[in-house]
Amino acid sequence: MMRFWPFVAFVVLAIFLYIGLGLNPHEVPSPLINKPAPAFTLPQLHDPTKQFSSQDMKGKVWLLNVWASWCVSCREEHPVLMALSRQNIVPIYGLDYKDKNEDGEAWLRSGGDPYTLISTDADGRVGIDYGVYGVPETYLIDKQGVIRYKQIGAITHENLQAKILPLIAELQAK
Repeated sequence: MMRFWPFVAFVVLAIFLYIGLGLNPHEVPSPLINKPAPAFTLPQLHDPTKQFSSQDMKGKVWLLNVWASWCVSCREEHPVLMALSRQNIVPIYGLDYKDKNEDGEAWLRSGGDPYTLISTDADGRVGIDYGVYGVPETYLIDKQGVIRYKQIGAITHENLQAKILPLIAELQAK
């Protein structure tokens, strides 16, 4: 009987591996969903003498997009954010993550700036509070300052239309 245990352990491990490979890595459940967004006060990218606080956004539905000039996926996502910004549906606030200010500003000059305002998280501490796995990541935050959705990876036209915009409309109606 003891000699079958390795086989049973192998089968159980194979089942877990098979299930895990079928999951979408962009839908990693976040423990922050339906919890208050971590508060922060950070310098602004375009004027580091000015501060931006997440508390300033109480009473508004908003997106917090974590990005960096060195991020390849951020370049793929950027046209989607530019189009969303032109629609003026929801304010998009940027969090320039572990980046140099001059690199972030140069990147925005070349590709356009979809953000209402951008803060810099040079040391990544706010990113840690938000559970950032990597950039880009986007958080939809409601009027009470509660995270209602987290997009891991680039926002696409498809997930914008299917998930994010309907949720924004629902939260703005409340």
